[in-house]
Amino acid sequence: MKWMSDEEYMELTGLDITAIEDLIERGKLTIKVEDGIRYIDPSKGSADVVPAKLRELSARNTSEMLVQPQFVEKTIGTIINLHEKVLDAKDETLEAVRAENTFLREALASLQELYDEDRTTIHTLQEQLKLSQQEVEFMRRKYKLMWNKAIEEHTN
Repeated sequence: MKWMSDEEYMELTGLDITAIEDLIERGKLTIKVEDGIRYIDPSKGSADVVPAKLRELSARNTSEMLVQPQFVEKTIGTIINLHEKVLDAKDETLEAVRAENTFLREALASLQELYDEDRTTIHTLQEQLKLSQQEVEFMRRKYKLMWNKAIEEHTN
């Protein structure tokens, strides 16, 4: 058997220390004292801890808790109705997710096309830049030769 300290018993039952001491004085709880600490046996006297009126209400309610067939039918109908609503909501959610997925796929394909176009444009611009650089280099050499020729003719 497991013995409990006063604090543990108070936590378990929700009773305060005066109520526990009252039960002990009336002999409703079994106790022992070890090393100056009082221990209570929770398995004994629990019937006296629960008030008699509460026990009476509990006993009366269990015998009166006969469920009418109409209540059962309505409850089952309500549960089935709620279940159908949950399934409908699930279907709507799935459809929304599918639509969003399709939209995202299309957006991704569109971005891929734009990326490919940009890559082509960049490649074309790089080729034009190379040609322009070659042309500039050619013109620079041409002008250098022309100036050198002009200088030679002028000095002669």
